[in-house]
Amino acid sequence: MIRLSVLDQSPIRSGGTAAQALQETLLLAQAAERLGYRRYWVAEHHNSGGLAGTSPEILVGQIAARTRSMRVGSGGVMLSHYSAYKVAENFRLLEALYPGRIDLGVGRAPGSDRLTAAALAPDQSGFGYEDYPRKVADLMGYLTDSLPPEHPFARLRAMPDGPTVPELWMLGSSDESAMMAAHFGRPFSFAHFINQYGGPQVMAMYRANFRPSKQLAGPLGSIGVFVMCAETEEEAIHHASSRPLWMLRNRRGERKGVPPPEEAKAYPWSGAERAFAEDVWGRTTVGDPDQCKTGMLQLARAYGVEELVVVTVCHSFEARLRSYELLAQAFGLEGRG
Repeated sequence: MIRLSVLDQSPIRSGGTAAQALQETLLLAQAAERLGYRRYWVAEHHNSGGLAGTSPEILVGQIAARTRSMRVGSGGVMLSHYSAYKVAENFRLLEALYPGRIDLGVGRAPGSDRLTAAALAPDQSGFGYEDYPRKVADLMGYLTDSLPPEHPFARLRAMPDGPTVPELWMLGSSDESAMMAAHFGRPFSFAHFINQYGGPQVMAMYRANFRPSKQLAGPLGSIGVFVMCAETEEEAIHHASSRPLWMLRNRRGERKGVPPPEEAKAYPWSGAERAFAEDVWGRTTVGDPDQCKTGMLQLARAYGVEELVVVTVCHSFEARLRSYELLAQAFGLEGRG
């Protein structure tokens, strides 16, 4: 049985504001629960004119307060920037408020450029990749009160404690992230919407090298997929056409929101830019409900997973909401009323 979840990057549309994007995140989360989506994850990006979500730990609390039973979490916290102890405190607090509903997805990517990364963690050089495995180990220890006795902070407790702990996921788009998730015995979500090459092999590597942990006896995987669904294929392509130009501008460091489809279609793509756009389209599932379901099921089979985490970015919030509604209908999700 295929389960659907949501990854929301809180996109800011051209002509809109970050405040509007955050309100749309809250509205979409409430709709996702009504429609029967399993999880709702929010992303972390910094110094961006196109994405409003800088603090997943704050958004998670706001979403959980407005929903009743859907799991809510980060997709993800960029752990390289932060103290593992403080991240553990943030999410144990959320778990105490909303027990049994909180996911803590962590990733290695900076979610920013080098200058912004330096501002986020001025006392460390680079992106902190070399410290990431240690931070993951520390985070697991703080969340479960299981730091080894010889650890310098073994006497500390990440409060508030309680009978349940957040579900810790490891996120990534590479074999390094998969091997780390396997080593620590954590569930792994592969970002197909970021990297469409070699993902099934990466997921197979994760399974083959998985080491059982106290929290997880066997491997558990999901994939993040970009989907744009509409009543017709033509309409879906129309709305999805905004994303390649938006991503191209992001890569250039331009602080611009998601452009309207008409602007994207009129853009004079150069040869190199067109190749970039084709790569973006290559990791996009687009079409009517039957086409999207078929494409998504093919991806699920290729990766051997039963959960798809759907990210949708377009200029129109109404079209984005409708895409999630159509997918819920196509997959026969059981809404929560």
